[in-house]
Amino acid sequence: MTSDDLNRSLPTLFRELVYGAPPTGAFVLNPGDGGLLVALDGLSSSEASKSSNEGASIAAHVEHLRYGLSLMNRWAAGEKNPFADADWTASWERRAVSDVEWAALRQSLREQAERWQAALQESRKVVGVELDGVIGSVIHVAYHLGAIRQIASGARGPRAHA
Repeated sequence: MTSDDLNRSLPTLFRELVYGAPPTGAFVLNPGDGGLLVALDGLSSSEASKSSNEGASIAAHVEHLRYGLSLMNRWAAGEKNPFADADWTASWERRAVSDVEWAALRQSLREQAERWQAALQESRKVVGVELDGVIGSVIHVAYHLGAIRQIASGARGPRAHA
């Protein structure tokens, strides 16, 4: 595997998770799955404010993803170590959201995802912990998409066809 392979694969996988499965075939999602942003757009603020089994609300998962992507975007923009003073616990404090807050949170996530998608498409040499972080950012989205879909059935994508 070369860095050229990663430069092609990571943006492809991130795009699929965030924007949905392409009609030409998917690697993670089922065909016809709209991905994270479409799933979130289909949820009301009251659904986003719910949690299951005393866990985090969907709004908290979204805030956590938004915050993580904002850190990756700061790093991609040249900040040496935006993670040094990161406060991950603050991203989990959001429980309930109003209609206005839910719309703003989804828009902010969308903006951070668009910026990170563009950054992933830039050719840049990363090794070691930086490479782990870039790969981890894609896996992180997949994890939280799955968690959100476990909390709210309305966020789930289509079933696989036999």
